[in-house]
Amino acid sequence: MAEHPILTRPSEVRALLTQLDFHPSRILGQNFLIDRNILDILLDAADLRPGDAVVEVGPGLGVLTGALLSRAASVTAVEKDNRLAPYLRERFAGNPKLNLLHSDILDCDFPALFPRPGLKLVANLPYAIAARLLVELTAIPHPPALIVVTIQREVADRLEAAPSTDDYGLLSILMQRHYGISTVKRISPSCFWPPPEVQSSISKLVLRPEPLGGPADEPALRDLLRHAFSRRRKTMARSLRDLVPDPLPALEQAGIAPSARAEELPPEAWPPLLRALRPVH
Repeated sequence: MAEHPILTRPSEVRALLTQLDFHPSRILGQNFLIDRNILDILLDAADLRPGDAVVEVGPGLGVLTGALLSRAASVTAVEKDNRLAPYLRERFAGNPKLNLLHSDILDCDFPALFPRPGLKLVANLPYAIAARLLVELTAIPHPPALIVVTIQREVADRLEAAPSTDDYGLLSILMQRHYGISTVKRISPSCFWPPPEVQSSISKLVLRPEPLGGPADEPALRDLLRHAFSRRRKTMARSLRDLVPDPLPALEQAGIAPSARAEELPPEAWPPLLRALRPVH
């Protein structure tokens, strides 16, 4: 195989995959970025500095990995695929900046991956796990200071959704509590090989100094949100009766109208409601 194929050239990516006898897995979301312009936009959004420590999930063939290694102090790349991990180890052999973990990211110790404040997550995330991974990272002691990821456009829209819109829900609330979120770029399927069947976006998430609504027991908050949004057509006064005999005092304490519905409440409204409900249990 070519020693250093140019992974933003579709012909060289296809040739490399042929030489590796590798067939991308749709289940693993293996759609490799092949567009140099999109790669540059992703890197610019990450605002990488020479001292940065970066985590990459799903490095694939290493097109982003190589660029990250040239800009950051260290890169921890987590690759699940049994065929790609050895290829990456060979491609970047001898580079002391790279720590390659052959693992499913969802099996990793997240606090160990992000052991201190200030780390960045920069990745073309496998679409099937993107939402779950992002939510899990909000609950660790040191969430990434900056997240710049390529994700399915539908998930990107949910991340940014405002109250009382169709896309607004648990993901919107849990992520907006911790991060300021914006879409950097919408991406055509033709920027990947093989082209995915869904639209994609680059999302940028900047960690807030403090979470909206104050600190909260994250698992308990998720449970409350799941409960409320599974009854999203009901008023809060009615839906919370399944949790407490009389929810009105808690709603009043949290400053929430009994007639409000879950989809109308902004992210900062939920932690005070959780705190008001907890003494009732």
